Amino acid sequence: MSECPFANLLDPDTYAQGMPYELLRKFRVAGPVVKMDDPLTGVPYWAVVGQQELDYVSKNPALFSSALRSSFPMEHPQEMVDFIFSHTIINMDPPRHQKVRRIVREAFTPKRVDSYEPAFRAHAKRILDNVVQRGECEFVEEVAAELPLVAILELLGVPISDRKQFFDWTNTMIFADDPDMATSEEDGQIAAGDCINYALKLAEQHRGQPMNNITGALLDGEVDGVGISEEDFAWMFILILVGGNESTRTVISQGMRLLMEHPDQLQYLVDNPDKIPAAIDEILRFNTAFTQMRRTATQDITLGGQDIKAGDKVILHYHAVNHDEAVFGDDAMQFDVRRAERMPKLAQQIRSFGIGQHFCIGSHLARLELLVMFEEIIPRLRNPQINGELKYVRSYFVNSIKQMPIRFNSGN
Repeated sequence: MSECPFANLLDPDTYAQGMPYELLRKFRVAGPVVKMDDPLTGVPYWAVVGQQELDYVSKNPALFSSALRSSFPMEHPQEMVDFIFSHTIINMDPPRHQKVRRIVREAFTPKRVDSYEPAFRAHAKRILDNVVQRGECEFVEEVAAELPLVAILELLGVPISDRKQFFDWTNTMIFADDPDMATSEEDGQIAAGDCINYALKLAEQHRGQPMNNITGALLDGEVDGVGISEEDFAWMFILILVGGNESTRTVISQGMRLLMEHPDQLQYLVDNPDKIPAAIDEILRFNTAFTQMRRTATQDITLGGQDIKAGDKVILHYHAVNHDEAVFGDDAMQFDVRRAERMPKLAQQIRSFGIGQHFCIGSHLARLELLVMFEEIIPRLRNPQINGELKYVRSYFVNSIKQMPIRFNSGN
């Protein structure tokens, strides 16, 4: 079925050594919509690598469903889609999606999120205090993973004493394709089960001692006058945990890698800390956390010059789209923390948080965490360099780094 001799975008080995930038450029040249085989599953798909086409798919849920086969790019039995994945907001279509999203949205309003800034900054300072005098650290686990996990656990009502357990569960669920992170798909299912049991205990606790946090907002919310079931809550709990933790950890890790690879740009931010917010947009653009999502065509339609049939699998490749030369210029494949200075609407052009009805509801939270962390990291970890083997996660879903030892001089 394939019309181009490219590597399979749904093969985790394609990403085992990091994001394949040049391969994705070839897709964009052949795109904006490319027809592909998947020898691993036998299920062909359309890879959407142009921004205009990705936006169209994302803004037309009646034509491209998140619910029919779920939003996850991997293949799962239909029974799992119907009885498990259907409980999470990311796999819902209108009108149910908007009703459930309305409940969750109250916990992520900009005003509420901004109120967390002092606590987040105190956490970030402690994180840096723990490593800065040593002159070296394993950056992913000791720095990048800390604030996102602590923050989302606090918002969910999970005590900090359980942090390590949730760190392990999250890794096991997300990275089942990587033998260093989990030994089998069964391990991921067991970890999900453990998370569900934990969430159900939180729900029981809320009945006796109501919580004013995300957990409380979900458990107290109603859809068409009916409260969310505990099963729905448990799966939403997992989605928020993974989305709120892993995505931000990934961006912090990848951002640090990029700054180390471009020391002149890092020095620019040391000298001009007021430019860090705009630099974060470029970090988000250049290495998108969640690489791709799925939609299923509900009817025959032409997209990007290709005739898509009802039932076809459509993959939205956010990372490829974030390097779209038609949008970001001929230097789209170059990392440049000053890009926003000549492209003022950069934040609106990136698709790192998606677009349309499924635009990431936690984007404001993620941006705050990224800002706080980089404002603390950049002045304190001076002249950072890789200090050992950098290892990427073998995953076509999450663009993550699993190990990045670094050395540095202390800024203060």
